[in-house]
Amino acid sequence: MVPELSAWNNGKGIDLKSWIQCSGDFQLAIGYSAIFWPKFVLFEDYIFREGFNLEPLRGSEKNQPRGKSSVEWVINHLHIAEIHYHDLANLSEDKILWLGNTLKEIYEIKLHSQFPDRPCVVEFYQPEDRQNLIEFQLSFWQKKHEDPT
Repeated sequence: MVPELSAWNNGKGIDLKSWIQCSGDFQLAIGYSAIFWPKFVLFEDYIFREGFNLEPLRGSEKNQPRGKSSVEWVINHLHIAEIHYHDLANLSEDKILWLGNTLKEIYEIKLHSQFPDRPCVVEFYQPEDRQNLIEFQLSFWQKKHEDPT
């Protein structure tokens, strides 16, 4: 973000909060809240982000040999790049790392707050090929569903 912020104010730069005040809008702020402070639901014995679809869930249950943790991972995964898939030209590793790590921390706090009796693992998956930005993903599952091996 440094090059973008330093271009403001006749080259004197601008801080992140001021940049948001100048560039953002309330519609996007509301939309971002669904990603940055999502609503989670308990469905059967699963925890999902609100708005999940039943058909992919049932398909995942049939196709995930590693059980419920794999099902939760698949249904809950979010490709960080897809937050703004129309803006991939401006995506870079530093931005995706910032967003992924921030979302990981937020999801850990939110899940613990909402489901203190159901500890979850939040994973920010980073592929070996760091140039493949579309493969950076965030997901979560309940610890009780983890495969013990």
